[in-house]
Amino acid sequence: MAQSEAKTFEEAKELDEKYVMHTFGRKPVMLVEGKGMTVKDDTGKEYLDFIAGIGVDSLGHCHPAVVDAIKAQAEKLIHVSNYYYIEKRGEVAKMISTMANEDVPKFYRAPWLTFFANSGAEANECAIKLARAYSKRFSLGGQTIIVLTNSFHGRTLATLAATAQPAKQELFKPLPEGFIPVPMNDMHALKQAFADADGMVAAVMVECIQGEGGVRPCDEDYLCDVMQYARQFGALVISDEVQTGVYRTGKPFAFQNFGFTPDIFTMAKGIASGFPMGACVARVEVAEAFQPGDHGSTFGGSNLAVAAAHATLSTLMKEPFVKEIDDLGCYFADKLEALEDITEVRGMGLMVGADLVDDLDANQVVLEGLKKGFLLNATSKNTLRFLPPLICTEAEIDTLVDALPGLFADARATMAAKAAAAAEADAAKAEAEAMAAQVKDMLG
Repeated sequence: MAQSEAKTFEEAKELDEKYVMHTFGRKPVMLVEGKGMTVKDDTGKEYLDFIAGIGVDSLGHCHPAVVDAIKAQAEKLIHVSNYYYIEKRGEVAKMISTMANEDVPKFYRAPWLTFFANSGAEANECAIKLARAYSKRFSLGGQTIIVLTNSFHGRTLATLAATAQPAKQELFKPLPEGFIPVPMNDMHALKQAFADADGMVAAVMVECIQGEGGVRPCDEDYLCDVMQYARQFGALVISDEVQTGVYRTGKPFAFQNFGFTPDIFTMAKGIASGFPMGACVARVEVAEAFQPGDHGSTFGGSNLAVAAAHATLSTLMKEPFVKEIDDLGCYFADKLEALEDITEVRGMGLMVGADLVDDLDANQVVLEGLKKGFLLNATSKNTLRFLPPLICTEAEIDTLVDALPGLFADARATMAAKAAAAAEADAAKAEAEAMAAQVKDMLG
């Protein structure tokens, strides 16, 4: 085998385990090719993809418009940094502004300004910095960010501090200060947090639908109340749209489904259909809190990323299938709800979570799906999350839903076999320990 080449799954696995940090529990497959909803592994086996790179591949795998845009740009100019103007960056920012102004009150319709980053965590870091800069320069000076429990905003130190999940935070303490967690949909707790901060709050940071938290939507009335209450204190509202943005929920951004308009919102996953990109977007009067030198990125909004985003957004804004995402999501949810082993279905558009009965392990279902040609995802022991490409069809949903009862049965059988093996091992261990104790007594 050549030093830098892995031709098979086993070779790739060996290299990964030897040279790549072990930050992911990877599934036992090497994916090498994709088109639309389908990917292939190194043996040629095909899989229907219902996770889309964690909600990233908006247009499916290797959409011609995105591939052609990246190819053309790579042959022309790859990177020059943010010191210079480049083609299409302003056009992409204008597209985002146009998308943001859909389904919002007329008095909020103004140019939205974008900072381009490389990931969701970076976009959220920018949002936090911008909110604090705005508070110091134009508002009351408060620096506290109120966040919702069970949220997920990233893995950098600041975004981890904003991620109100103690289990993810403990190893990395001390974390940056200035974040107060409150339960979702609890206005009393939110008001108490404002009181605890003496009203010195820079922003409230929300996810309209908590993706990593199990696809759990906020109440619509709650988000509207948050917006109104925050503005009484000169605080901003940040909507983390990293997973919900770019038509994932049927509208350009999830907040447009909930009847409220944030001051800042972020996105990443779906914006460039697989190419790394993130964005922090703010109303023009909020964005003015940033001055040259306050924030920056070497790679953010690079030539290649902008080309991929331009192709992705141009396609999404004109394709008729986008108008069907909401109906398709309802179709998917109805099909899932009809399955005996599913107890609850949540979500919006093509962001769907399904809770399983207690005796089913969602992680085992994911592994059984892999054996049968499906890429699935679990956010917890009992919750499956579906984030298919936005080009998904009813026929592909039917294929998965028809297969799920069999996957559930296989998962139960595998879990039973594992339990029997564990019980047998425990019994053998107990027998060996008893024999050792007898020998010890005999030897006295």
